[in-house]
Amino acid sequence: MCVCQTMEVGKYGKNACQAEERGVLLEPFIHQVGGHSSMMRYDDHTVCKPLISREQRFYESLPPEMKEFTPEYKGVVSVCFEGDSDGYINLVAYPYVESEALEQDDMPERDQPRRKHSRRSLHRSSSVGEHKEERPGLAGDNPESIQETKSPKVELHIHSDVPFQMLDGNSGLSSEKISYNPWSLRCHKQQLSRMRSESKDRKLYKFLLLENVVHHFRFPCVLDLKMGTRQHGDDASEEKAARQMKKCEQSTSATLGVRVCGMQVYQLDTGHYLCRNKYYGRGLSIEGFRNALYQYLHNGLELRKDLFEPILAKLRSLKAVLERQASYRFYSSSLLIIYDGKDNRAGMFMERRAEMRLKRVDTSLPESLQDDTSTEPSPSALPKVDVRMIDFAHSTFKGFRDDPTVHDGPDMGYVFGLESLINIMEQMREENQ
Repeated sequence: MCVCQTMEVGKYGKNACQAEERGVLLEPFIHQVGGHSSMMRYDDHTVCKPLISREQRFYESLPPEMKEFTPEYKGVVSVCFEGDSDGYINLVAYPYVESEALEQDDMPERDQPRRKHSRRSLHRSSSVGEHKEERPGLAGDNPESIQETKSPKVELHIHSDVPFQMLDGNSGLSSEKISYNPWSLRCHKQQLSRMRSESKDRKLYKFLLLENVVHHFRFPCVLDLKMGTRQHGDDASEEKAARQMKKCEQSTSATLGVRVCGMQVYQLDTGHYLCRNKYYGRGLSIEGFRNALYQYLHNGLELRKDLFEPILAKLRSLKAVLERQASYRFYSSSLLIIYDGKDNRAGMFMERRAEMRLKRVDTSLPESLQDDTSTEPSPSALPKVDVRMIDFAHSTFKGFRDDPTVHDGPDMGYVFGLESLINIMEQMREENQ
């Protein structure tokens, strides 16, 4: 079992965490576009994140009709540091066993387990040892942690073949092209730094295992939307509540019930992802939000008009489900909208575009093929899209964990955000018919 009792603080030597079962080397999830907790890749179909007991219990208590719109909950793993002989640090997951956990008195309330979990068999094609020589761990943000770990280079063993580019505040492209969403690496470094700073008191961490909702997509285009007109939970301090209310008042959360929290969209013309983060989203006006949504649905060559109907159908269905959930509140929850940036239809479009370019005799003609309906293929089926609710650390409902505050009716702030999304997309569809 992985008990990590011999690992000294600040000395993460090779095999510092011994285990009878092979662990799973966790890696930053390269398609994380928002949030503050680092999402880690466990395997192709599974991601994990630091466990918060309220969120864990919420996943366990989900009404059946909501499960279509949330990631599948797969249980809990124990995570600890493992170091190699070069001083690099990795995070490794092992089966969670109640007896291995820290004493509850030594843990913050949010990390205390509410019930026992069965031991889960965790298997992966490669062992930790097979990965160590190929992929160093990542250092934290603070100078001390970077110095302790000998300033390891940032190299992800699992990476995308498609480069990412972050759009800066002036809407200009950064010169750097990297093989992961820059927000995912930012979150990972901050998470690792926090964990190391706490390691003198806590040797093990519990992580939630959740479905990787983008694993069906070759080139996942992801829009992360913070939903609702209120973001703070019922248990928030006055200071935090005031801070969250100010963010809502100064953004489209107040006017639309939704704001952009992150985005990546694959560009067919350049072959890379364009990325936006939450700071960009906070500064958008209503018109700016519309433009961001338009950009999310544009592949660099054309507006993906074929996405309107499948996305609208999902949003309407989710709205109907949430309107039936009396007393539920999803404070600070996000909504992911996902589609494939290079599906069969996109490939057909590129082929037709190339054919038209070759056939064009007069090269002085303006290039306007993306508006020429004759170049658009007739797809036999609508493209695959997905819509999922995530992040339930501040959610509640009647009878949940004996919460003292009970709310009446559905979460109308969240519903308002869905209505705004639906209205904007319907208007966009009409304008671009």
